[in-house]
Amino acid sequence: MSLLEQYEQQYAALIAEITAHIGRLQQLQAGSSDRHELSNKIDASLPEAQELLEQMGLEVRELNPAQRNSFNSKLQVAQAELKRLQTEYKQTKAKFRAQPNTFTTLDLDSAGDYYEDVSISNDQRQRLLENSERIERTGNRLTEGYRVAVDTEQLGTQVLNDLHHQRETLQGARARLRETNADLGRASRTLNTMMLRALREKVVLYGVGVCFVVAVGVSIYLTFAPGSSSTTA
Repeated sequence: MSLLEQYEQQYAALIAEITAHIGRLQQLQAGSSDRHELSNKIDASLPEAQELLEQMGLEVRELNPAQRNSFNSKLQVAQAELKRLQTEYKQTKAKFRAQPNTFTTLDLDSAGDYYEDVSISNDQRQRLLENSERIERTGNRLTEGYRVAVDTEQLGTQVLNDLHHQRETLQGARARLRETNADLGRASRTLNTMMLRALREKVVLYGVGVCFVVAVGVSIYLTFAPGSSSTTA
């Protein structure tokens, strides 16, 4: 058994004892001799319960995040229950202060009072059991809510991971597209250069052809022209 579980058991037993003492105190008359003794017991038990809660809080900090959230919910419920008992105890003391002091003595009905106290204790025990069941149900609902939150968080993390992988894929495709565009740009510039070179060569070839035709024509003309024939004769 861990130290935290020991603190939980001690706290539950102490809260049950405080609840029983407060219930018994509420049934006493203002002048009863047991009132002072019960008040002293409650005054000593309430700080002890608060100290146990603080010790439990220190132990919870050492747990992993999943267990820590679950036990924090239980601590909140336990703290609320302790505050309720403190408020109920203060109201009970204020009620006794408002009542006038009366003096009671033991009489023949003391046996009946004993059995009445026993029934009161049973009522308080039943009340404590109902409170414990209510706290347990609240803890179960908080645990279930926490489980749903954890599942939702895991689902969200998985979706984020998928989006991250898709983003990396898109970035890789974009990089490859930029490289392809760059290659196409270089190929286009090389093709333009080749076309310009071919055009220049074609122009030169046409120029050479024209010059050749002109030279042949001039040569033929000079050979067969009438003036050249008479000059030869």
